[in-house]
Amino acid sequence: MFTDGGARNNPGPAAIGVWIPTLDKKYGEYIGEKTNNVAEYEALIFGLKKIKSLVGKEKTKKTSVECFLDSELVVKQLNHEYKLKEEYIQKNFILIWNLMLDFQKVIFSHIMREENKIADALVNEALDEKEKQTSLL
Repeated sequence: MFTDGGARNNPGPAAIGVWIPTLDKKYGEYIGEKTNNVAEYEALIFGLKKIKSLVGKEKTKKTSVECFLDSELVVKQLNHEYKLKEEYIQKNFILIWNLMLDFQKVIFSHIMREENKIADALVNEALDEKEKQTSLL
């Protein structure tokens, strides 16, 4: 699974992008006013929940997921290389940890932004769509 989260003006209007190639699924969604880091975490949470709902509870227990993120900070936090100082990061970490228990295995891997173009595009499409809706009001 490839995930991305982004905010314009950080913090600002934010969105998530999730691409699950093995299930041929793509999701982009506006998530309100957030920071980039919060959006990165929310994308990952959304993706893990989505995989669980798509494959079902029983199959999830036998499923391994490799999560590709272009946020080195988030990957290092999830892989216990960096401390979790902020409360919102601790809460998101716990949410992700609890979701991980539903899967056989979850791996977090850092990739370069160029390797995450699809999830990044989904973020930008969701933000552009929200901007377009707002300008019509």
